[in-house]
Amino acid sequence: MDGTVLDLHFDNAFWLEALPRRWGEARGLDLPAAFAELKPRFDAKRGTLDWYCIDHWSEELGIDIAALKREMRDEIRYLPGAVEFLDGLRALGKRVLLTTNAHPISLAIKQGQTGLERHFDELVSSHEFGVPKESPEFWARLALGHGVRPGSTVFVDDSVAVLQAAQAAGVRWIYQVLQPDSTRPAHGQVTGFTGIQSLGALAP
Repeated sequence: MDGTVLDLHFDNAFWLEALPRRWGEARGLDLPAAFAELKPRFDAKRGTLDWYCIDHWSEELGIDIAALKREMRDEIRYLPGAVEFLDGLRALGKRVLLTTNAHPISLAIKQGQTGLERHFDELVSSHEFGVPKESPEFWARLALGHGVRPGSTVFVDDSVAVLQAAQAAGVRWIYQVLQPDSTRPAHGQVTGFTGIQSLGALAP
């Protein structure tokens, strides 16, 4: 979802600026000092379900994460070309699933702001399975619980770790989004994956 369908700018602004600033203000720290203290905590959870969990970070940092996200919700937007791509798939009668590591509360906030549900047959949060998309178990449970057949699936994501997990699960067609944040330069393409600037490059 984030960095593939929706602009990762929102999440980067939230985790790298808004949250550290709010947390630092309560402790008399400026943004650089606050982020320097928070970064090791973030890094320790990266790639785990806790990293994506609103409840975890609200308790850990003493901040209402959901409320802060709602304050910033006007910054949530689609990446260029995403809606056209999704509408094209729907017009072809393809089954379209959104799989995301976002906590259900985060997903609800973004859905309320963008109307994501209009473009997908299902919205699936990894929190439903108790493991993130980086885990092989996620793909096994997605197949079992939602009838996803890796060998006939097209998967698009910006996270290399998630793409590698999809590849290991036997997903047939995999694409790496190279510019998940529209305000930042594109990433380099990772060997073994087909890189695209955005979903618009795959528009049917």
